Amino acid sequence: MKKLLLAVVVATIFLASYAPAAMAAEEGTKPSGGNVIFFAAIAIAAGIGMGLGALGTGIGQGHAVRGAVEGIARNPGASGKILTTMLVGLAMIESLAIYALVIALILLYANPLIKYVVG
Repeated sequence: MKKLLLAVVVATIFLASYAPAAMAAEEGTKPSGGNVIFFAAIAIAAGIGMGLGALGTGIGQGHAVRGAVEGIARNPGASGKILTTMLVGLAMIESLAIYALVIALILLYANPLIKYVVG
């Protein structure tokens, strides 16, 4: 697990240090080629991001429902309060998937970098 975390940190540092150099093109110049690769990378990134967002929220919602059902099984008299709290929690968890969807849609349709690639 530590090796995976180290790899993610190293990759993040590498990408963060490479980004300013990649965006340092002069105004009015188009990058040579790579339009198809750029748009394919955007589509892949949006798909992976949405998939990870849905995976995480699905796991979180499963744990929430499991805990609520166990709580109701132990104390059936508290089912109303447990149900209400669970639904509020599920709404909060689902908002994370909605944020991932918004970011994916921004990447696909309102990406500010597209003007540099398309021209």
